[in-house]
Amino acid sequence: MGCSPNGCSNNGGCSSSGCNRLNVFDWLNSLTLHDSAKPANFIEVSFNKGSRKDYFKNLSNIVFEKGEMIAVEGISGFDIGMVSLTGELVKLQMKKYGIKDESQLKKVYRYATEEDLRLFNHHKNREQEIMIRSRAIAKQLKLEMKICEVEMQADGKKATFFYTADNRVDFRELIKVYATEFKVKVEMKQIGARQESGKVGGIGSCGRELCCSTWLSDFRTVNTTAARYQNLSINQTKLSGQCGRLKCCLNFELDTYVDALKVFPEDCDILETTLGVAYLQKKDIFKNLLWYCYRDSSKQYPLTIERVKEIKRLNKAGEKPSELQPVELEAKMPKAGVKVEMGFINDVGQITLRSLEKTGKKKVKSSGNNKPINQQPQSKQTQPQKQVQPNNNQNQQRNNNQTSSQTNNPSSNSQQLPKQNTNNNNRNQKRPKQGK
Repeated sequence: MGCSPNGCSNNGGCSSSGCNRLNVFDWLNSLTLHDSAKPANFIEVSFNKGSRKDYFKNLSNIVFEKGEMIAVEGISGFDIGMVSLTGELVKLQMKKYGIKDESQLKKVYRYATEEDLRLFNHHKNREQEIMIRSRAIAKQLKLEMKICEVEMQADGKKATFFYTADNRVDFRELIKVYATEFKVKVEMKQIGARQESGKVGGIGSCGRELCCSTWLSDFRTVNTTAARYQNLSINQTKLSGQCGRLKCCLNFELDTYVDALKVFPEDCDILETTLGVAYLQKKDIFKNLLWYCYRDSSKQYPLTIERVKEIKRLNKAGEKPSELQPVELEAKMPKAGVKVEMGFINDVGQITLRSLEKTGKKKVKSSGNNKPINQQPQSKQTQPQKQVQPNNNQNQQRNNNQTSSQTNNPSSNSQQLPKQNTNNNNRNQKRPKQGK
């Protein structure tokens, strides 16, 4: 759920970085002030698509709305940003970030004019080119650092270089080269790996946008103990995020797991029985069970919290129970008599349309006593098969008889050949008479 922004007409979700990042919902916006009250003269302004926010003092009588582009005081010049928050809620945000001295806040000048926006867009288009060139210069100087982002001021008089480095970097020579190369006032800011991923953005393993680039502003330390409390396997590839560090979401449900583990007994890693020593394997917080296993066996036994406390009490008294008495877990089996076929089922030909069947029957009746079209080729095929079989047998017998007679009387064949020729000549003579 996001608010519909004023000005860009995108009607998207600002809370999901549709127009901005790290937004705060102004829940005091709909409340009207009484007659003697005046609106707060502080404004929250976002820069560089919401990756950086700052607070300014509004000494003019202009009432700014969220989403408007304004010109504010910069370092030896002016800068242009978008109004992200107004009203009394700005004071609460300033209190949250520890801004107490209001006299050090910079001023708001005016609405951004067309000339201001032209300069702003011109210098913003230079940021990518400057970042590529700055990385090449740092590599030439053999500095172990990475330039993550470059932010130009709207008037082009200042450039802020955000970088990451594992160790301390002496960039005094680098600043001189940057100043002569880009002809701007250079400011270097070191950020961590989590801030870098928040500026770059991306999609997490959960399928949603990164928390550090949408709403998470304070980065707490994350340890592997948080994964152990939640019974997660210590796998760096699965527990690490886009930044290469442990995921920040491991701390989201940690307090709930810690409260649930208070019910489980302490010092219950080992239980002594007559069959041997059982060692604790894991704790099932959702079912309130503890799983134990013997050293020489791979089978695990689930025990209730009450049974573990009872065995522990017996061990302190010097007694060993005969067995662990595990809980029998019921597995949900399918109902008897119900067959579930898992596979592909072809429904082609099983579904019929009655309306089409009725029309087909009417056409068959109108054709009279004639047989259906589909049955005619079958009757033609079956009849000649019955006649062909005896003819084939007769022909085989005749051929056998002829071969036997030829072998016995070879002269008979020579005598019969001229007779056949004479008969053929007589037939050829009779044919033209028939044609006349």
